[in-house]
Amino acid sequence: MSSLAISGIVFGCIFGGALLGLMIRALLPEPHLAADSKDLVKLGMGLIATMSALVLGLLIASAKGSFDAQRSELTQISANVIFFDRILARYGPETKEARELLRSSVVNALDRIWPEDSSRPSQVEGTAASEAIFDRILELSPKNEAQRTLQAQALKLATDVAQMRWLLFAQRGSSIPTPFLAILVFWLTIIFASFSLFAPANATVIATLLVCALSVSGAIFLILELDRPFAGFIQISSAPLRNALEQLGR
Repeated sequence: MSSLAISGIVFGCIFGGALLGLMIRALLPEPHLAADSKDLVKLGMGLIATMSALVLGLLIASAKGSFDAQRSELTQISANVIFFDRILARYGPETKEARELLRSSVVNALDRIWPEDSSRPSQVEGTAASEAIFDRILELSPKNEAQRTLQAQALKLATDVAQMRWLLFAQRGSSIPTPFLAILVFWLTIIFASFSLFAPANATVIATLLVCALSVSGAIFLILELDRPFAGFIQISSAPLRNALEQLGR
């Protein structure tokens, strides 16, 4: 399910809770709306609001940490790819095929991770091209110590790039536990219901509750978007890998 759809469900739950509070207010006898009742409800909702803030902070930290980690890994892959190509170039013309494979693998990665067709899902898993490059480097026959050193460095870089590519694939799962999100929405629904429980049912109150519900669901939307860095509206930029592609083959 998309982030937009989930945030829409969250908005419906929260604003529905606010409307439910207005309905309950109309049904409650006057003694239930007395000052003592208000004070008790405020104390209880203050506790739930504090817990909600803590959980919301944890979700934001988790999503932002996951987003930053994967963005850093992509930048590192891009830097390694450039250095990899320079190492192969220093080795000599024997690495021409390996360099061509490296360039084509970067082009393929850009097309798979950031497809032009938005209906296609993003794919960050490694491909057979990585193994083919590794095989081409192993097939090299160094003629001197310098070439042996360059071959060893190239093999290490090929391994590092492949490992980080698979690391990105392994991190594709959500970093946000579903129970955390479900409980948070439940708490927020209760809080909004308490807001409207002691408020008059007029246009100002309803508009305020509507704006607040939109704001909270917007925060949930941002969290979910950060948790999906290669899909949706907020994506990791492809600029580092595209910049690396421009440097290949020089």
